[in-house]
Amino acid sequence: MDVRNRPGWQVAAIGAAGFVVLLWGIELVDVAASHRLDGWGIRPRSGEGLLGILAAPLLHGGWGHLVANTVPALVLGFLTLATGLARGLAATAIIWLVGGLAVWLVAGGNSVHLGASGLIFGWLTYLVVQGFVDRKPGEIAIGLGVLVIYGGVLWGVLPGQAGVSWQGHLFGAIAGVVAALAVSERRRVATA
Repeated sequence: MDVRNRPGWQVAAIGAAGFVVLLWGIELVDVAASHRLDGWGIRPRSGEGLLGILAAPLLHGGWGHLVANTVPALVLGFLTLATGLARGLAATAIIWLVGGLAVWLVAGGNSVHLGASGLIFGWLTYLVVQGFVDRKPGEIAIGLGVLVIYGGVLWGVLPGQAGVSWQGHLFGAIAGVVAALAVSERRRVATA
């Protein structure tokens, strides 16, 4: 499949769908392995927990957790990649690493944090902020649409629900803002 000859929206759709298929495949392996992969999540301030920064967004605490993340990952992942493949991948990498490292540094000990929701919160804030950073009316409209549809989930950055990594949500959302600033088209023009 040669992505060079496809429109950007198709590449974004293939990328988002491929990521979600990967999540479902990993959960299938995890279930077959009696959920042993879940131990590879982020374990705050532990050496092996650093590897969890890379693995955590790919792991889920069961089918219900994965189902809850599937549609937002498809929609927000698609919209993020639709901002430009290189730009969307760079934003995703920033959200993945910055958000995960912050969870590793700050979250309570004796816990394991996993799931794609940190990425989802990061993609959400990235999409909301990037249009304003770039001063592009079309991107602002998309960001406002995303905020109207998904903005209610931002309450998930607050502590309170047992078994939910509000730290992953909070630091994913903060990393999304960082990503919007870091991959800004205006920034690239200013440094060129």
